[in-house]
This record gives sequence, C-alpha cells and structure tokens, in this order.
Amino acid sequence: MPPFTSLQLRCLLNRCCLSPAPFLTQSASSSCFTPTHFTKFTFLLLPLCRPFSSLTIKPSSDPDPIAQSISAELVKSPDTDSLSISQRLNLNFSHITNSITPSLVLQTLNLSPDAGRTVVGFHQWLVTAAGFKHTDETISFFVDYFGRRKDFQSTHELLREGKGVIGSKSLESVVDRLVRAGRPTKVVGFFDRMDRDYGFKRDRESLTLIVNKLCDNGYASYAERMVKNLANEIFPDEIICDLLIKGWCVDGKLEEAKRLAGEMYSGGFEIGTMAYNAILDCVCKLCRAKDPFRLHSEAEKVLVEMDSRGVPRNVETFNVLINNLCKMRKTQDALDLFYRIGEWGCNPDETTFLVLIKSLYQAARVGEGDEMIDRMKSAGYGDKLDKKAYYSFLKVLCGIERLEHAMTVFEMLKADGCKPGIKTYDLLIGKWCAHNRLDKANALFNEALSNGVPVTPKEYRVDAKFLKPKAVKKEKKRETLPEKMARKRLRLKKIKLSFVKKPRKMMR
Repeated sequence: MPPFTSLQLRCLLNRCCLSPAPFLTQSASSSCFTPTHFTKFTFLLLPLCRPFSSLTIKPSSDPDPIAQSISAELVKSPDTDSLSISQRLNLNFSHITNSITPSLVLQTLNLSPDAGRTVVGFHQWLVTAAGFKHTDETISFFVDYFGRRKDFQSTHELLREGKGVIGSKSLESVVDRLVRAGRPTKVVGFFDRMDRDYGFKRDRESLTLIVNKLCDNGYASYAERMVKNLANEIFPDEIICDLLIKGWCVDGKLEEAKRLAGEMYSGGFEIGTMAYNAILDCVCKLCRAKDPFRLHSEAEKVLVEMDSRGVPRNVETFNVLINNLCKMRKTQDALDLFYRIGEWGCNPDETTFLVLIKSLYQAARVGEGDEMIDRMKSAGYGDKLDKKAYYSFLKVLCGIERLEHAMTVFEMLKADGCKPGIKTYDLLIGKWCAHNRLDKANALFNEALSNGVPVTPKEYRVDAKFLKPKAVKKEKKRETLPEKMARKRLRLKKIKLSFVKKPRKMMR
C-alpha cells in the first residue's frame, strides 16, 4: 500500500478513536433533566429518532490530521513496537517532510502532553530525517514542553544542540519555566554560564529579562543579590531598579521596597512611575488586610510623594486605586475616581472598564454595568470584550442570583460575535438547575449541542429554597383522659377569670 494511503487510513482510524461519539443513548421516557429523590437533577440527553442526527457533537476546532497522527505515535507505548520513535516516524511520515511547519510542530506538542521524553525522538527525527530547519521559535516550543514537565535535563541537551540558533525566545522560555518551577537559584546559575554553555548573550537586556521574571514571581531577594553581584560587569539602569522595587512590593515587603528606593535616590537614580505604582498597590493591599479605614490616607501619602518628586501619574496608577476600591466594595468611590481621570491627562484603558463593570454587577447596579459596557465599546475597546471577559461578568451575575440579567449579557456575548464555550454553558445550565428551572436549562443544553459545544452530562443539585415544600398532613392525636380533664379545667379557669371584677385603678 502506498504511504499516502496508509496515512489516510491512520488519520481516519485516529479520528474515529479520538473524536466524541456521534450519538449518545439513554433510557426511554425521559426529559433532558430528571429530578432524583435526593434533590438533584440528572442531566440526560433527548432521545434520538435516528442514529445520525443533527445533535451530533462537533469539535469547535479540528486539529491538523497530520499532527493528530504524529501525536498518536508519540503517546504510543514503546513496548508495542520494537522500532524506535525516530524509525517509526521516518517509516510512516517520510512523504510529508517538505510540509512540516512551526504551527504543525506546536500542534503536535500540544496534542501530546503525556508523551514524555519520546518528544526527544520527535525532535531528532525533525532534524535528521525530515530535514526541518529549527528556528529560535520552534526550539522554544520544545523548551516550553519540557519545562511544563520539569524535565530540565532534556532542556539542557536541547539548548546545547541548538547552540547558534537559539535566541531571545528560547531564553525567555527557559527562564520562565525555571522560575515557575520554583528554582530561582538555578536561574542565577543559568545566567552565569549561559554564554559559555548555550551561546546566549550576557548583556543588560538578558539581565532585565531574568530580573523581571524573578520579581514577578516573588523572588526579589535573589534578583537584588544577583544585580549587586553583577554591578561591576553590567551596571543596572533605572528599569532594573524599578523592577526590583516592584518585586519587593509583589512579596508584600513594603519596608524593603522603601529601603531600596532610598538607596536609589542616594545613588542618583530616579524612581519611575512603574515603581511608584507598585508601592501604591502594596500600600493598598496592606491596608485592606490590616486597616481598611487607613487606605485613603496612606494612598494619599504615596500620591503626594509622586507629585513632589515630579513623577507623573498614568492610567495604571488609577487602575491600582480603582481595583483596590472595588475589592473593598467601594464602587461609588471608584466611579468618582473614574470620572476624574481626565484631570491628570489620562484616559481609561480596557482594565479600568473591566474592573468597574464587574464591580457594578457585584453591587447589583446592573443597569450602570450595561452602560459601562456601552461606554467601553464607544471608547474603542470593544475588541477586548472577548469570551473570557463576558464569562467573568456572567460569573458575577450568577453569584448574586441575577440569572435573568445574566441571560441578557449572554445574548450580548453572542451579538458581539463571541462563541460561548463549555464553561459558559455549564455555568448557566448549573444555575438554572439550582433554581429548578428545567425549561431554561434544557434550552441552553440543546443550544450548546446545536452549536457543536460538547457539554458533559452531569448532575446538578437544586437549591433547597427553590424546591416546593411537601404538604404534611397533621394527624389528629386522640387525647387521653387526664389530658382531656386538664384541658377542661384550663378552659373553665379562663372562663371564671373573665367574669372577675377588675379594680378601678386597672380599669382606668
């Protein structure tokens, strides 16, 4: 059989194995949601009248069949075949060597999270048999893959083989993965030997990248020590100093940030807006945690110092204040500040609008939230209202039990050209089931199926306050003779007391 026909057959079999079933069966005589005896609602599918119907679940985005086939070979157990992974790939995919692209490589890696070190064989096959020329971007794909698995030995071998090709993207990937794995010491050691072992340039740009990664993930002490040790070789600039202050603020260590700022001023450096915004954010977080009533006064001190130093405010400064006010549920104060942004020559960005919209919805000011959405669109940030942003709005509205308005926002999501995904449908269906509204949940479930969204059938618990209480019949209990006599004596006593003549003082 020719190789191309074999590939087609392999793709067909792989697609049949990996794709969801074309139809699902269920027991007869059921609706889409059936309540159980334990105040739950079982999620069932509608009975189908023919085997292949319009309710077949279709994946939202079909991956490349070639990438699926290569991924199937990578995740296959090595015990099932005596050939190595490079030999198997060369045997089955020798005819596609000229059509391999970086996007195909990335798709294959994303489809093979459990392949492990078999991906090393895939990399070797690309270099030797397929004749694929690696670039800095494609090597960064493999670095990210091994970094997710914390396999830094394979990363080391990959970087040594790619010496001369790797560049800024590969450097950023390996530093990011090391820092996220919680290995700041290895990051510092990597910078010391990266020129000798891998051919990376040891300059201010690479130092800034490493300091930024370390500070963003809470390793400001390692970053500061590293900068001070390299000061004779690479003298830090104001950007690096601002990043170090930001790193201490991310750690929540305000005193260390102020100490470093004082050292910078004594050394002749000027602190930028980014550093002051980080200090302002740190001050607001500490006030929210310890004494919320001091937030206004402490934030005002930072702003006054900014003005006295001649550091201009930017939109990020106002975003920090608005975000912290909204987290304290001071929505009106955040709105007042929003309307005053223009006094400092700043314009709100997408972050400002998104934070305020969620805060207005959280405060049940849904009408003003909708107006803020329209204002965001008119300001030119309508493209930032993506599926993720709308999902955050829906989550807030469902949390405050405003489901009717959540459906209105859901319609706005679809009107803006966004396609709701599994999480959006699952959120709304679950809340309607909790409210004992099966008609609404059924409609959303059928809509998801018709749109090709594979919503997973499951059970949802109904909130007790939305269940109809069962009528309990009170059974008449037959009185015993002592109980009957006691009741009669009490009744006679009340009758006698009612005829007692009251004193004149009490009658007044």
